[in-house]
Amino acid sequence: MKNTLIATWLISLTALLCSLFWYNEYRYNLPTPIPPHYNAIKNGQYVKLDQQLSFNNNKPVFLHFFNPDCPCSRFNIKHFKEIALKYSNRVNFAIIVISAQPFDAKAIQRKFELSIPVIHDPALAVICGVYSTPQAVIINSDKKLFYRGNYNRSRYCTDTQTAYARQALDDLVNKRTNSSTDFLATKAYGCQLSE
Repeated sequence: MKNTLIATWLISLTALLCSLFWYNEYRYNLPTPIPPHYNAIKNGQYVKLDQQLSFNNNKPVFLHFFNPDCPCSRFNIKHFKEIALKYSNRVNFAIIVISAQPFDAKAIQRKFELSIPVIHDPALAVICGVYSTPQAVIINSDKKLFYRGNYNRSRYCTDTQTAYARQALDDLVNKRTNSSTDFLATKAYGCQLSE
């Protein structure tokens, strides 16, 4: 009788853990719902950046929209860091923290192991048409939107064939038009921004 109770308890616990894991996987594999008052910003549209993001050069700007509480954002840290290190001489990078919780910019820089601006400005999400994290926004040297979208089709950013943000950045620095035609590149996935 005691062994049956223990076995039943273990099976129930395992089933609960599996269902929680499945729910989280399922939830983050669905597109993020578009907010009712969403204002889409089209590629080629002028983007006025905040004073905190005024770089003293004419390089393109890559904004990484990040929420420390979002599992998808946390999975993306290594991938973003690789992009930032690869293009650091040709592109300005910044991390835009979108979180209701207080955060420490220095702690985020340490987490990413990058010395780039880290700011909290939810208005930038609206200006850039971002409604989930993680999202990449690339603004060309004419201050026009070149790309807004996902880093990768894979939640863990491991699919090299769909490295959308990296491909868009590569197109920009090599003076090509944005070659990302996969609709998944611009369909938001991840954690919805709180309204």
